[in-house]
Amino acid sequence: MIPRATRVGVLANPDSPLTEPVLKDLHAAAESIGFQLEIVTASTGLEIDGGFAALLQRRIDAVMNVPDAFFTNRRVQIAILAAHHRTPAVYSSREYTEAGGLMSYGPSFPELFRQVGLYVGRVLKGEQPADLPVLRPTKFELVITLPTARLLGLNIPPTLLARADEVIE
Repeated sequence: MIPRATRVGVLANPDSPLTEPVLKDLHAAAESIGFQLEIVTASTGLEIDGGFAALLQRRIDAVMNVPDAFFTNRRVQIAILAAHHRTPAVYSSREYTEAGGLMSYGPSFPELFRQVGLYVGRVLKGEQPADLPVLRPTKFELVITLPTARLLGLNIPPTLLARADEVIE
């Protein structure tokens, strides 16, 4: 969507157990495609504002955050910062796009909840939780917010729009 992008800003919560493994994977992915990551940490609302400002000073082309409940609770703040500073952003769940974020790609939570329900059913029928296999998400959603794309001056390729699970008008 942004062919010229090579420098991506990442907001990371230093208090989250997900941060270290996700950043490790992000570094590997970025290196494989020639991207440079600019990482800042934030664990309060004020630190999100300051971290975003620091990323802008580093001349990022786009921004994302490590998936984390803290950031999900601050999704409106993050989406507003990205839009205000005209910075394209991609998120890990549709809640961000529903708050005005540009786009999200991540697991379908209704599908995850369905899987949890199936597990609960199996346990209630007598199966031992330790005997159940570990499941990973199998269904992922791409959601794009067109008003935000227009605000950022982005023309989203028709092929990407066609692949989206939902396009918010």
